[in-house]
Amino acid sequence: MIDGVRIFEVKKNLDERGYFAEIFRDDWKEFLDTDHIVQFNIACSFPGIIRAWHRHNKGQNDYTICLSGSIKLCAYDDREDSETRGELDEIILNGKERLQIARIQGSCWHGYKSISNEPALIVYGTSRLYEYKSPDEDRRPWNDRLVIPSSINGSLKDPRVGKPYDWNFPPHK
Repeated sequence: MIDGVRIFEVKKNLDERGYFAEIFRDDWKEFLDTDHIVQFNIACSFPGIIRAWHRHNKGQNDYTICLSGSIKLCAYDDREDSETRGELDEIILNGKERLQIARIQGSCWHGYKSISNEPALIVYGTSRLYEYKSPDEDRRPWNDRLVIPSSINGSLKDPRVGKPYDWNFPPHK
């Protein structure tokens, strides 16, 4: 994975009533590193909606969990000094199948697409407060032709490598 991108398996405690899960704990240091989550947000995205690309240059990292529906969360690394420069990670989050929380290094371009037939409900935490007057966000269009991965999920053989990233590329069989 791209340096600074991590996945953490969230434990579902099942019983006859349903389930209970802790989706965030400050003592998950192996996952959080030195981050402190200071804000939580909720988003609902209708099927097929793409919310991309943006990044944070003031040190914000994002922690994303999909509670219902499914999303394809992507991070693209174009940092000059990075060992993973040019790499793109695709992470499928599906709250129904299993709970996972993804940590995205904020200085990497990132975004997601709702890939389920029902709306996707996403909760995400941030390591810095949103500043209304001076937001920590650079943006580029979801279909920016300059997002050209040199590998996808570590694979150089993926047919999308070396081409502008296509959010609508059909899934592999």
